[in-house]
Amino acid sequence: MFNFLRKWFSRKTPEAEVETRPLSPEEIRVSHQMAPLPRREIGQLVAACSQSIGRQRELNEDSLLAFTSTIAGNKSNSAFGLYIVADGMGGHQFGEVASNLAVRVVASTILRKLFTSFLDVNPKAPDQSLREIIEQAFAEAQRVIQREAPGSGTTLTVAVVIEQQVTVGHVGDSRAYLLHPGGHHEVMTRDHSLVKRLEELGHITPEEAASYPNRNVLYRAVGQGDSVDADIYTFSLAPTDYLMLCSDGLWGVVPDEKIARIVRESATLEQACQRLVDAANEAGGPDNISVILVRWVG
Repeated sequence: MFNFLRKWFSRKTPEAEVETRPLSPEEIRVSHQMAPLPRREIGQLVAACSQSIGRQRELNEDSLLAFTSTIAGNKSNSAFGLYIVADGMGGHQFGEVASNLAVRVVASTILRKLFTSFLDVNPKAPDQSLREIIEQAFAEAQRVIQREAPGSGTTLTVAVVIEQQVTVGHVGDSRAYLLHPGGHHEVMTRDHSLVKRLEELGHITPEEAASYPNRNVLYRAVGQGDSVDADIYTFSLAPTDYLMLCSDGLWGVVPDEKIARIVRESATLEQACQRLVDAANEAGGPDNISVILVRWVG
């Protein structure tokens, strides 16, 4: 069923006895490491998410969406995922409204234009490229936010995953990461923040950026300005990798190295997400926390 989509996408853009003795420290450590997911006959995406208001906020201005679909049959096996994190701008009126609108509008636009047509009896490729669809979704979110919650704004990080191909649309300082084996990680998005721009220009060091005043001030957000300009990235998701989307309530207080270690040492994606949220709260929980983790199994 998704053969059209693949072409369109590539063109465009016995049982043992039970032992009841206490576990040794080494066995406990090993038991906490996420086991490799077994190979499955059909390729599919697996995902989990978690969220917290944090410890210092009275309102949750984060919103997220995790949509995972597998279509399998005699002729084809296909996986599709849509994952979104949005962080309403603190200090602005209706920040929580802006993030929720952004998630709903973008999801509705992408699913309608990209996904539902392939559920038809005679599926066909979309008329637009994936990049055009994502750009249109961001533009629609911009328009709706300015109409329904004027003066507000939100970050918006969107990942469309088709099989092992990931396309991310991004505005603001929520992030998309690739977490690789051995603890290596990559930040796949660029923060649209004042402090990040100063760091890029060489005016401050990364160490100074971590404690820079007003480090959460954004120069680009959905709902702000006359138009929205989304960064769009495309990359591959290997079976050994984790795709992570999160708000700055996580990455802003938990070091990247610790994030990668928590994910690798967790038994499941669900446990990893909750442990990441717990780590952010243990670090003070100064902001709302949202995280989504995705893996490809094939």
